[in-house]
Amino acid sequence: MTGFWRQAMAITRKDLRTEVRSGEVLFITVPFGAAALMLIPLAVGVDAPLLQKIGPGMYWSIVLLFGVLVTVRQSATDGPSQRDLLSLLGIDPAARFAGRAMASIALLFTFEAVLAPVALALYGTDPAGWWWLLAVVPLVAIGLGLLGTLASTIASSISSATLVPLIVVPLAVPMLLAATQITEGLRIDATILGWILLLVIMDLLLAVAGVISARPLQEATR
Repeated sequence: MTGFWRQAMAITRKDLRTEVRSGEVLFITVPFGAAALMLIPLAVGVDAPLLQKIGPGMYWSIVLLFGVLVTVRQSATDGPSQRDLLSLLGIDPAARFAGRAMASIALLFTFEAVLAPVALALYGTDPAGWWWLLAVVPLVAIGLGLLGTLASTIASSISSATLVPLIVVPLAVPMLLAATQITEGLRIDATILGWILLLVIMDLLLAVAGVISARPLQEATR
């Protein structure tokens, strides 16, 4: 394992240990996400066909909105003193970006995985039509994790953590659109390859942008 990946994995472990101690995602964000999914059936009523139709879209909307909370948590725990310490330790800014992104991806994947059976139970969607989650859930988690980490890095460079949601939500709309269109495509037996490729391309572009901009953004915080 190269020095880059050793540093990245060390950052990942640090962020995940911080989450285990605080429990903000597992014990606060996940229950609130499940509660948000429950509100829609209460508002719509017992119209089963309608619930089945809107269920996937509601699931991905909740993933997007509550995924922003994960990225905001990340930017809040990455204070100036911690950034200075990592710089003094000689941590590569790109490795720091990769490590923080991997921690966020792991948390977002857990969030999606926990909410998926809740959505199935509430919206009555046939589980046989949800096999695509095995491919799409990781792609969306990777995209949101990379985007959130990049947004929090940009926000840190100008000392404004409130910008994170303003950056993440608009740029995450194509992911939401792709995920919902994949669902609809499977329902009507239409092609979904183009939407899957969109998710893959977005993930690759965000990864490249995050690694390339890591050092300039770190210099901007000094």
